[in-house]
Amino acid sequence: MGEYIKTEIIDGSVALIQLDRPKAMNALCNGLMEELSIALQDFDRDSDIGCMIVTGNEKSFAAGMDIKEMQSKDFSDTYYEDMLVDSADRIMRCRKPIIAAVAGYALGGGCELAMMCDIMIVADNAKFGQPEVTIGTMPGFGGSQRLTRLIGKAKSMEMCLTGRMMEAEEAMLCGIASRLVPAEDLMEETVGVAKLIASKSQMSTMMIKEAVNRAEETSLSEGLRFERRLFHASFSTKDQKEGMQAFIDKRNPDFINN
Repeated sequence: MGEYIKTEIIDGSVALIQLDRPKAMNALCNGLMEELSIALQDFDRDSDIGCMIVTGNEKSFAAGMDIKEMQSKDFSDTYYEDMLVDSADRIMRCRKPIIAAVAGYALGGGCELAMMCDIMIVADNAKFGQPEVTIGTMPGFGGSQRLTRLIGKAKSMEMCLTGRMMEAEEAMLCGIASRLVPAEDLMEETVGVAKLIASKSQMSTMMIKEAVNRAEETSLSEGLRFERRLFHASFSTKDQKEGMQAFIDKRNPDFINN
């Protein structure tokens, strides 16, 4: 629990982090991002936690960066501060899977934060956008880069240049979202997915996350080589022996994350 976030442990293995600036529609200020990134890192280091969820409320996941906090800054301020980069880097260094549960507005920095997560489950009332152009600037938290990788140049260019919002169904069709659910089922669905991931071997889930992320940043041949080496390495774990023996015995595996 912090000034800007609420945290909860579900069934001992899933960490839920809720952005909690309802009066500001969960706008991402420095304090919120600091608390969020530290909480994610702490849960990432907790051996009992197998998956993490980041969410907002039913009206807004996060409606952008805090404009009041940024408006008076000049080039020198933003350049020397490198705004929010430390927080973003901490989030990206997390090795365990992170799920974004998105309802309502995910705009600007909120859309960028959701795209930093590994899986995005969205409610049917979700709206995505990079509207920075409407206030005289541009995406600066990964929007022009992650969005383009997810949905392609043409649609990303249009969204960033016009500032238009994308509805949940379009986001699902474009590949931003991994699952689209009724708003009232969002948290039940997300927690179910998180519990399923958390029930697996943490060694396996961390290796898989690392391999999938590498696919965006390297050639196919290098990615295949990287995947193959991690696959080979998995045969040094006790969980691989247990998982395969459980399959042969026709029983559920008892993973020890080792």
